[in-house]
Amino acid sequence: MGVKKNVVVQNIENLKILEFIIAGRHFGINVAKVGSLIKYSQYPITPMANSNPYVEGIFSPRNDTMTVIDLASYMGLPPSEDDEHDILIITKLNNAQTAFHVHGVNSIAAVPMADIEKPDPTIYGGQDSMATAVAKFDGRLITIIDFEKVMLDISPDKHYLFDDSGISTDTNRSTRPLMVVEDSPLLEKLIIQSLEKAGYVNVTCLNNGKEAWSLLQDYKEAGDGVGNHVRAIITDIEMPLMDGHSLLRKIKADKELNHLPVIIFSSLISDDMRELGDKYGAAANISKPEITTLVNVLDNFIV
Repeated sequence: MGVKKNVVVQNIENLKILEFIIAGRHFGINVAKVGSLIKYSQYPITPMANSNPYVEGIFSPRNDTMTVIDLASYMGLPPSEDDEHDILIITKLNNAQTAFHVHGVNSIAAVPMADIEKPDPTIYGGQDSMATAVAKFDGRLITIIDFEKVMLDISPDKHYLFDDSGISTDTNRSTRPLMVVEDSPLLEKLIIQSLEKAGYVNVTCLNNGKEAWSLLQDYKEAGDGVGNHVRAIITDIEMPLMDGHSLLRKIKADKELNHLPVIIFSSLISDDMRELGDKYGAAANISKPEITTLVNVLDNFIV
C-alpha cells in the first residue's frame, strides 16, 4: 500500500469516519484529520532512546520525518498478531504530522450526526476518557478516539502547551459572559484555565452543538436579552450530535442570535476549513492551541 492522499469533502449532516481496527475492536477518526495511509512494513522505523513507552520510533516517508505511536500499547490492548497487514494512519493536527500504528483499516463511513452520541462517562472514563463519541454504523459501534488527548499525554510540550504568557490581564473581562463548546473534557479544561487566567471568568461550557443550540433557545425565551447570558461563542468543529459548523449556520440564520460572534477554535483548521468557516459567518477561525490569538480576537469583538 502506497501513500494515499485524502481529499476532505464533508457533508455537514454527516461525519465521515475512517474506521480502523485494533485487537479486533472498532475505532474511528474523522477523515478531516487524516492526511494519508501507509503500510506499516513499507518503511523502516528507527527506535528512539529514552522516548515515551508508547512511541515506537521515527520514520521518513518522502523525506518527512515523523513520530510513530503504537495505539494498541497506549490503549492497553494486545499487540498485532501479524504486522504485515498493519497500517500507519498519518494525521496532521496543529501543523504537526504524526503516524499512528493500527492493526487494520476497514473503510470510510459517512455517519449521520444523529447516530453519533456522547460516550457514557461511567464506561469511557469521564474526563480521562480517550473517546469523544460513539458512532452507530452498519450494526456496530465505532469508538471515535480523541487523538488530541493521545498526543497531549505523550508529548504535551509539542502539541498542546497553551502558551498564555502573552495575554494581558489589565482589561476587565469578567463581566463578558462566554460560551465554550468543546467535546474533549481535557481540552475544555485547558481552554477554561487559560480564559480564566485572562480574566474571562464567566464561562458556560457545553459538550456539543446540540446542547449549545438548546441553551441558546433558552436564553431567547428568558426575554431579558441574550447578551446578558452570552457575548461570544467559541466552538470546536468535530463534535457528536451537532458539529461546530452546523451550530454556526443555525446561529447566523437566527435573527435574535446572528449578532453573536462565533469563533471556530479547532485543531482541524486548514485552508478548506477556514474557507468553510468564513462562508458560514465565523468571526474567526483559530487553530488550537493559539490561546493568545483567541483572547485577542475576543477582546476585539466584545471588550
